[in-house]
Amino acid sequence: MLTYLIDDDPVSLFLTEHMLRLEGFMAPILAFAGAEEALAHLLPRLATNPPGLIFLDLNMPVMDGWGFLDALAPHASALQDGCRIYLLTSSLALVDTEKARDHALVHGIIHKPLDEETIRAVVLKKTRTQLAAAPAVGARSSRGEA
Repeated sequence: MLTYLIDDDPVSLFLTEHMLRLEGFMAPILAFAGAEEALAHLLPRLATNPPGLIFLDLNMPVMDGWGFLDALAPHASALQDGCRIYLLTSSLALVDTEKARDHALVHGIIHKPLDEETIRAVVLKKTRTQLAAAPAVGARSSRGEA
């Protein structure tokens, strides 16, 4: 499952990717140093190759995480079922947590640094979602075909 890491801090990008790899995450990971760069890469690929996971830093210059989410709002239907967006933040601001909880595209807020337990929970949730959406193996059609 293609994964985007979006964070203006190169150390955070490195650590997040490193933690994912340590937990056996083998999927392709694309790292972006800014929301604009990630958005420019994502939008042309929404219909053909959207990411399965996005880890999005909230506090970035020029376009912050909320601006990125606002820019994705018109494309929500293309992301709704297949992509899970998790906000990464070092902030403990309650307003961010509440806003994240109410945002349709956000599946959770993660406080930095990312740890093993959180990675396992995110991957497990994504895997369960994919399994639930997959057609049953050996299922028969209404005409009795396999």
